[in-house]
Amino acid sequence: MAIALAATVLILTYPNLPSLEILTDYRPKIPLRVYTSDGFLIGEFGEERRAVVSIQDVPDIMKQAILAAEDERFYQHKGIDAQGVVRAALSNLLGGGKRQGASTITQQVAKNFFLSSEKTYARKLYEALLSFKIENNLSKDQIFELYINQIYLGQRAYGFGAAAQIYFGKSL
Repeated sequence: MAIALAATVLILTYPNLPSLEILTDYRPKIPLRVYTSDGFLIGEFGEERRAVVSIQDVPDIMKQAILAAEDERFYQHKGIDAQGVVRAALSNLLGGGKRQGASTITQQVAKNFFLSSEKTYARKLYEALLSFKIENNLSKDQIFELYINQIYLGQRAYGFGAAAQIYFGKSL
């Protein structure tokens, strides 16, 4: 019965998921930067601070750190980490409340680009379906690059490139 219900939801919902064009044609808001004639940055104007980086320009040690903190099995799963879901469920059950989440990097990309932050089972199901769609249409490196450039890291910094400049005064 549960399998039939899941299959029905999948068949009815999957075709209505949004287009992935926003991901495949990624164009984030870039702030207006004003420089002096000798190249010194005078000011930056805009709601979001960004420094878009290519996945090839991200140091390996940073990639490893992000994966260790956010989704250690990123390159092994297909959008949903079943082991992570079981681990988080057990931890939350034994700990008496929501203490751990199980969102993968792909799920975070789906949420950041397409969904709200509401905490409902319907949104989580939609996030899972979007994650499968993203995984079937983009490479792991494309997904990881989107995450690295889109995630909010405080101080109006979106992405690790902007965060490196804001917090450390250095490029990634």
